[in-house]
Amino acid sequence: MIDSHCHLADDQFEADLDAVVARARDVGVAGALTILDATSEAEAARADRVASAWPAVRFALGVHPHQAAAFIDNPEGAVTLVGDAYAARADAVAIGEIGLDYHYDFAPRLTQIEVFRRQIALARELRRPVVIHTREADDDTIDALRSEGGGEVTGVFHCFTGDVAFARRALDLGFHVSFSGIVTFRSAGAIREAATIVPRDRLLIETDSPYLAPAPFRGKRNEPARVAHVLEAVAEMRGAGIEATADATTLNYARLFCPTGT
Repeated sequence: MIDSHCHLADDQFEADLDAVVARARDVGVAGALTILDATSEAEAARADRVASAWPAVRFALGVHPHQAAAFIDNPEGAVTLVGDAYAARADAVAIGEIGLDYHYDFAPRLTQIEVFRRQIALARELRRPVVIHTREADDDTIDALRSEGGGEVTGVFHCFTGDVAFARRALDLGFHVSFSGIVTFRSAGAIREAATIVPRDRLLIETDSPYLAPAPFRGKRNEPARVAHVLEAVAEMRGAGIEATADATTLNYARLFCPTGT
C-alpha cells in the first residue's frame, strides 16, 4: 500500500524519522508522497534526510493557500519559487499541495485564487499532476482547475471532505479522490458515502500525517503506518477486499505520480 499524502519533512518527525519509516515499512507501506511547503527552507533541508531514510518517497512542492499572503503583491513570485524548487529536486513528481481555503482565510481570497491559478498553469507547462487542497471553496476550486487546466491538468483532491456531488465534480475533471483518516470517523457520513462511489481506478488513500490520525488514534500524532487503518475502512465500506483495494490504490498512485517509473 502507498501513503499518497504525508508531511514527513515536518518538524514533528525530526526526532524519530527513522523509527517512523521503519513502522511504515513493517506494516507494508511501500512508499509515500511527501508534501513540501515551497516557502519553507527548513522543510527543504529536512527533505534530503527524508529521501535518504526512505528512498521510495517522492515529493510534491507548492505554495499552500495558507502561505499565499506572502505573494499578495507578486503572485508570479509563487510560480518562480515553486518552479525553482521543483527543478532542484529530481524526486519531485507533482505540484502541491495547492488550492483554496476559505475556512481559515489566512490569505485574502483574491490572492489565494491568483496564486492557485498560476500554479495550475505551471503544472500544465511542466505536464505534472497537482495535489489539491480545498476547503469551503468548491466552486472557485473547480472553476480554476477547469479554466487554467484546460483539460490537460490532472491530479488528486487530497483529504477529501466533500459529499458525493462534489466527488462527482472532481471525477468529471479527470481527478483522483483521496481519503484520509477522517473516513474512519463514524460521524463522517457524507465522506464515507463518497468513498463508496469513487471508481476503483481513481481511488487513493493517505494519512496527511502528522495530522488527522484515524480511529482509534484520533488526537495523536499521525504517521504513514496508519494508512493501513484508512485502507481497511475504505475497503470495508466499499465491500471490497483489503488486498484488492491496496493493489488498486497502489497502481493508481503509480500511474498518477510515477508514470515513467520515477
